[in-house]
Amino acid sequence: MNFAPKPDWQPLTSGTGQSNGGVWLTAEGWVVKRLVPGVPDPRHHAYWERQALVAESGIVARTPGLCSPKYQRVMRDADGITLLSEYVESAPIDATNLALALARFAKAPLEEPPWGARDVLRNRLQTVEARGGWTSLPELEELEEPLRQALGALWVRRSAALDELDALPRTPAHGDVHPLNLRGRRGHHVIAFDWEQFGFAPAGFDLGYLAIAVALPLDEELFDDLLLAADADSAARRGAVLTAALTAASRAAWSLDQPSPGDHVDRLVALTPLITEAVG
Repeated sequence: MNFAPKPDWQPLTSGTGQSNGGVWLTAEGWVVKRLVPGVPDPRHHAYWERQALVAESGIVARTPGLCSPKYQRVMRDADGITLLSEYVESAPIDATNLALALARFAKAPLEEPPWGARDVLRNRLQTVEARGGWTSLPELEELEEPLRQALGALWVRRSAALDELDALPRTPAHGDVHPLNLRGRRGHHVIAFDWEQFGFAPAGFDLGYLAIAVALPLDEELFDDLLLAADADSAARRGAVLTAALTAASRAAWSLDQPSPGDHVDRLVALTPLITEAVG
């Protein structure tokens, strides 16, 4: 039977995942999400079935710090997968508490599933290389000289940076951290959505993404608090710095050729101290 949303379903955010076929709120108060076939590699960051496997396995249903919404049903058909989950009211959560939640989640005693995302940054940098790299970034007039030099050095040393990340402890990671995906509360835990890129990643991976999304200062004082409150590994700070630097530069380089580039270059400028630290 072909899938089709019912007339009384209210469309919600469409999301940006490659396998996202739409999200709706039913009259009964359930959220319906449609997944359409896409990337077939279970280790690729955009593996199309991963969100359904997260729901079916319950792997992050009760994890500390960060957890999934409650799923009611997972329905598979010849054309895709339909997820039915609880509706979660948005709750404002400040950046520090989000960081604490991520640090606690990274310490969750999980076993890595065979369908978890791997080598996300390495795969994305390969895409950046195929597009010509960051060669155009240091030429931007709005960038100060220290940032230009740091970007040039980071590109030259990108393989060493990836190797350093690979040597860090691997921890559970949501994989797509930004405020739209971290907007619910269940007691002291944050309810996260869109688990398409869930997997095990270098320590600090999610914190690096958060630093880009909400201008989280990755200073020593914050990390002292995180390490104390979440019993986190000190390697998380280095992993967060490298993840944020590589990701922010990649996004800024990508945006230069887009008709609507957004604020990626501005975010890169704001992260100048972090980029400099990454290559230091």
